[in-house]
Formats: sequence, structure tokens, C-alpha cells
Amino acid sequence: MNRRRIIGIAALVALAIALIVTRGFGLFADKQDASLALYGNVDIREVEMAFRVGGRIETIAVDEGARVKAGQVLATLDTATVDARMNEANAQVAQAEAALAKLRNGNRAQDIAQARARVAAAMATAVNAQRDYTRRQPLVTPGAISRDIWEQTVADRDRANAQLAEARQALSLIEAGARREDIAGAQAQLRAAEATRRSATTDRDDARLIAATNAIVVTRAQEPGAIVQGGQTVLSLSIDRPMRVRAYIAEPDLSRISPGMTVEVTANGNPKTYRGTIGYISPRSEFTPKSVETEELRTDLVYRLRIIVNNPDDALRQGQPVSVRVPGARPAHKD
Repeated sequence: MNRRRIIGIAALVALAIALIVTRGFGLFADKQDASLALYGNVDIREVEMAFRVGGRIETIAVDEGARVKAGQVLATLDTATVDARMNEANAQVAQAEAALAKLRNGNRAQDIAQARARVAAAMATAVNAQRDYTRRQPLVTPGAISRDIWEQTVADRDRANAQLAEARQALSLIEAGARREDIAGAQAQLRAAEATRRSATTDRDDARLIAATNAIVVTRAQEPGAIVQGGQTVLSLSIDRPMRVRAYIAEPDLSRISPGMTVEVTANGNPKTYRGTIGYISPRSEFTPKSVETEELRTDLVYRLRIIVNNPDDALRQGQPVSVRVPGARPAHKD
């Protein structure tokens, strides 16, 4: 092999190495992986379960680690006191309903007949008194009757007329029935009694602790027999579905992503790759949280993302640090 041939081969080798190192002198830079790597943690979402009213815990149906479903009864209070209030409220409602019905239905036929009989009796008395008055009046001047007898006759007539007027007014009231004001007052009393019963019903319903969503029991803070106040934590539940990942993206990469993009989520020691979707990008910037681990220290502003994991399982736990890859990220802009 002559010297020229050796030099030519060496030149070709050097050119090949340069092409590899420089990616074709920049001609093939657009073919490199444009995916975006982010870091974050699986969100921890917990709810403190407590009775709205205080009392003695009667039962707790679940223990730590148990999965519960929405609508499931988790614990109950002793309802003896509330049941007594409920019975009293029912009696008050029944009494108010009866009083209102009495006013609306008016008086009974027997009551009206009795009032009419009193009017008739008073009228008979008034007629007799008027007859005595008419018969004795001419006898006063000649002195045929004493002055005392005449004055008594006048008084008897006036009293009989007054009693007749009173009996007629009583009959008129009975025939007219209750006043509108009395009916309105009875209606208000009924509404007050019903409100008291609704309050007792609400307290009785709140004596049951019901799961609002599917979750896992994390903490059982109380035991049956304990006396608790309203709002005091009895159980702590962790909501792991839908599973959310909180990640952060640096401001220069913000334009590379958008809601709806598909991502890949991985965790240390877990060989599975989870699929997810970017659901929310915060419009507010913040400094890089200490919990976010990146390949290099950054002091730039970042934006928070919420990623919904589409296929979670029990191997992906809340609070776990994860890596997020956005394969469809837009290419980074280079100045």
C-alpha cells in the first residue's frame, strides 16, 4: 500500500469521526429526540372525616387500609338523644296541624245550633221584659206601682236587650269562622314546628359518617365509645382515583406543551411505564420547589402541571417521586 492511499484512508476516517461528533455539522440536528423530561410527585389527596354533630361513637365499620366506596356508612353515633328530640318534634307538628285544621274547617254544626239556641232564649227573655215594661209604664204616674218596682222593670228590660245583643254577636262569630289573622298565625306555628323537625332529622342523618367518594382509610383516629365534638376527626381517607401527578416545567419550556398532551410516567424501582394526560397548566409562575429533583440546580421560575394517570395500579403510590416524559413536546426554540 503506497503512502497516498494511506493518507486518503486516514482522511476518510477523520471525516467520519467529525460527522459523528458534530451530527453531520449540524445538518441532522433536527432528527434528535425532541421529548421533554419533567419531574414531580404523585399528589396526596386526603379528607378528614368528622361528624357534624357531637356525641358518643357507637360503631366504626372500617379499619386502616380498607377501601371504601361512595355512599358507604363508615361510622355511627348513638342517636338516643336525637330520637327523643325527633319524637317531640313530631308531636309538635301534629299539634300545630290539628290547630290549623280546626281553624280552616270552622265550627261544628252542634256549636252553631247551641249558639242559635242561646239567641232564642235571650230573645224570649227580652220579649218578656219588654212586655212587663209596656204593661207597667202607665201605672207609674198614678202611683199604682212603687218607684222601686218600675226601676227594676226598666233594668230587667235593658239587661235582657244587652244579653240578646251579646248572643247574636256570638252566633255571628261562630257562623263566620276563624279570622284570616288566626289562620295565618296557626300556619306560622306549623312552619316553626316543621323547621324544628327538619333540624332534628338533619342531626339524626348526620349521626352517620358516609364516604363521599371511593377512597382508602389512612387513619382511624377514634374508637367506639369515644365522645367526640362536632368537626373532630374520626377517620382520614386518601383519594387515589383519579390519580394525579404534580410536576413542574421551566419557563423556557412552557411553550413546548399544552393541555391534552400524552405523557409517560415512571417511578424508581417500578418497571412499568404509565400513560397520562396533561390536564392543567398553572398560569402563575413560582420558584422551583425543594421537592422537585432535577438533573441540575435551577433558580428560574417554573409552572405547575397537573397530570392525570390513565392506567394507575397499586404499585404507583401517593407521594412517590416520578419522572415524566412528554414525547410529543414541541421542539425547543434556539436563539
